[in-house]
Amino acid sequence: MSENRVNKIAGRLWEMANELRGNMDAGEFKNYILAFMFYRYLSERQERYLVENNVIDVQDGQTVNEAYREQATGEELTDYLQDISESLGYAIEPEDTWVSLNEKIEEAQIVPSDYQTIFEHFNKNAERNHEAAKDFRGVFYDINLGDSRLGSSTTARAKSLNNIVKLVDEIEYKGDDGKDILGEIYEYLIGQFAASAGKKGGEFYTPHQVSKVLAKIVTTGVKKSKSVFMVYDPAMGSGSLLLTVREELLKENKADAIKFYGQELNTTTYNLARMNLMMNNVSFNNMHLNNADTLESDWPDGPDDKGIDHPRSFDGVVANPPYSAKWDNRESKMKDERFGSYGRLAPASKADYAFILHSLYHLNNSGTMAIVLPHGVLFRGAAEGLIRQALIEKNYLDAVIGLPANLFYGTSIPTVILVFKKNRRMRDILFIDASKEFEKGKNQNRLTDEHVEKIVQTYKDRVDAEKYAHLASYDEIKKNEFNLNIPRYVDTFPEEAPIDIAEVCKQLEKDHAEIALLEKEIKEQLEILGIKM
Repeated sequence: MSENRVNKIAGRLWEMANELRGNMDAGEFKNYILAFMFYRYLSERQERYLVENNVIDVQDGQTVNEAYREQATGEELTDYLQDISESLGYAIEPEDTWVSLNEKIEEAQIVPSDYQTIFEHFNKNAERNHEAAKDFRGVFYDINLGDSRLGSSTTARAKSLNNIVKLVDEIEYKGDDGKDILGEIYEYLIGQFAASAGKKGGEFYTPHQVSKVLAKIVTTGVKKSKSVFMVYDPAMGSGSLLLTVREELLKENKADAIKFYGQELNTTTYNLARMNLMMNNVSFNNMHLNNADTLESDWPDGPDDKGIDHPRSFDGVVANPPYSAKWDNRESKMKDERFGSYGRLAPASKADYAFILHSLYHLNNSGTMAIVLPHGVLFRGAAEGLIRQALIEKNYLDAVIGLPANLFYGTSIPTVILVFKKNRRMRDILFIDASKEFEKGKNQNRLTDEHVEKIVQTYKDRVDAEKYAHLASYDEIKKNEFNLNIPRYVDTFPEEAPIDIAEVCKQLEKDHAEIALLEKEIKEQLEILGIKM
């Protein structure tokens, strides 16, 4: 599948969407267009299921939708919906399918309350499959059908919603090879909305090139024989980072199956993550996502009330949590297994180390964790300094990777990737200073594929590289009082040109001669004026 093809289709859709959104903020408009894209995906997926599994009998001259509406009626409708839900995890009624919705729009027979009815039906039918109910429940609740920015009247709002549906319906979501590329387009649009949303965009999206660095690192060393790889993101945003880990695993067939686990505090972003994973063909059976405060509500351990098991530790942990966020570090947190064994709690004004300890707690003994944070975690003192020292003494910290400034939406500060492992044999720590290598953009800097590969290869090689990387011994770090500030270990300052002493002496002699001549001339002029020195 050509990346240019995806960008071309998604770019066109983005331009048209910008025209439709009018004065609505891009971060809010995404809730409409991405949700309707998801609804189209679910409806068309259900349509394929009905045909491929002979659930309905399509006669010559009939469309799939016509056959479904004709056969799934009366008392039999419940049986059809139950059958579909048990297989797909959700079910869409005949009058609510994407095709039916577009027919109603063409016939001018739809108002905003009809959209509300469609989503209510979807939510009700999502409860039919108990194992999947949580994955689909309330996924469309962020569509505000009464927002006045859609229009000042019911008719105007209906027209705006109809235009969004028609836009989503108009785009051909097939690649040159005929394969569905809807998920790739969806990912592209999430990035575009994040860029347009500015600071708010940073709340739900990690730039893809940064995600690739984290994903390549946590999958380094994973053997091809791995049957199931479990990846966890405690601050998952739109879920893009989880999908990038899958991308890396699939490149080399490193896992037969991948299970996704994640938590997200913001409900709107949590809904986006659910849609994003499913749009990228992640089965509801393989995704276990929570809408929760990670630091307050730990990842559930063991089976829930439906008998679904929630593992405590994972093969890979990736995270780009909110930087230096406030959190409740009340004393009772010392009794929490995640935080209590390090002697100190992260300060209330900076939860960075709380996220580190939570993530590390959920890493298994053979896995790798990579987390993005501000540089302050490398050198701040007090409680953070003591936690940092404890992590190094426990031999968990594997690498420190400095990234360029202005890579992320919402902040221009340079950031750092910390890599952790629990099964380390050596006590050294690799430092990489990649802060000077990037492609400058109009609003954001970005890493190219070459920059990403250099970082990852340097991480794998684990040797010194002039002006770029240094493998520091434990004694060296201890001598620096466990301060991890990268310039202490990687000297990136340009070297001064060598000094030619003989040339300097020659120049000094010349200067002295010139000074003596000037002094003589001044003396002569003063004597002419009758001034004695």
